[in-house]
Amino acid sequence: MFFDWTWLILIPGLIISMIAQAKVSSAFNAYSKVSARSGMTGQQVAERLLALNQLRVSIHGISGELTDHYDSRNKSMALSAGVGQSDSIAAIAVAAHETGHACQDGQGYFPLRFRNAIVPLCNFTSNAAWPLFFIGLILGGRYGSSWGLMLMNIGILFFAVALVFYIITLPVEFNASHRALVMLKQYQLIDVSEERAVKKVLGAAAMTYVASTLMAFLNLFRMLLIRGRN
Repeated sequence: MFFDWTWLILIPGLIISMIAQAKVSSAFNAYSKVSARSGMTGQQVAERLLALNQLRVSIHGISGELTDHYDSRNKSMALSAGVGQSDSIAAIAVAAHETGHACQDGQGYFPLRFRNAIVPLCNFTSNAAWPLFFIGLILGGRYGSSWGLMLMNIGILFFAVALVFYIITLPVEFNASHRALVMLKQYQLIDVSEERAVKKVLGAAAMTYVASTLMAFLNLFRMLLIRGRN
C-alpha cells in the first residue's frame, strides 16, 4: 500500500540533499587543511567577535564533526574540536557563522525569535504527522472510515505546521552567514585572498538547509497526492 509511485516524488530532493552534503564535506575538508593568515583558532575568532559585539556568550567544546551550534536558551556556543581548536579557514568560517547567530539573538532578530518560539510546536507536529497520516490511510483507504480521512487531514495539517520551521530556518541561516562574512572582513580577520574560501564554506553549508526545505515540501506534496486518491 505504502510503496507506490509517489515515492518517486522524493527522488529530486534526495539527490539534491546528497549533493549538498557532499559539497559541505568537500568544502570543509578542503579548507580545513588551509590555515588562516590571522593564525587564530575558531574559538579565538568567536571570542574576538563576541567581544567586539559586546555579547556575553559562553563557549564550550562538543564531540563530533560539524556539530557546532549556538543555543539562545542559555547563551552558549558549542564548537567541535575541528572548529574550536583549528586555525583553518573552514574553522573560522563556521565559528563566525555561529557568532552570527549570537548577534541575531543579541539584537532580537525576529526570524530567529520566531523560529525559537515555534520549536516545541514544530517538534510535536513533525513527530505526530506521519503516524497520524498512516493510521488514517489504513482506516480510510482500506476500511473507508471517515475517522481515517480526518486523521489523514490532521497529519497533513501537522506536517504543514512543521514545514514552517524549515521555511523560517532559511533566512535565519543565510543571515547568520552574511553577518559572519561581514564581521570577518570588517574586523580584518580575513584578507581578500581568503574571502572566496570563506564564501565557499558558508555557501555549501547553506545548501543543506535549502535541500532540507525542499524535502519537506516534497513530502507534503506526496501526502496531498495520497490523500487525493482516498
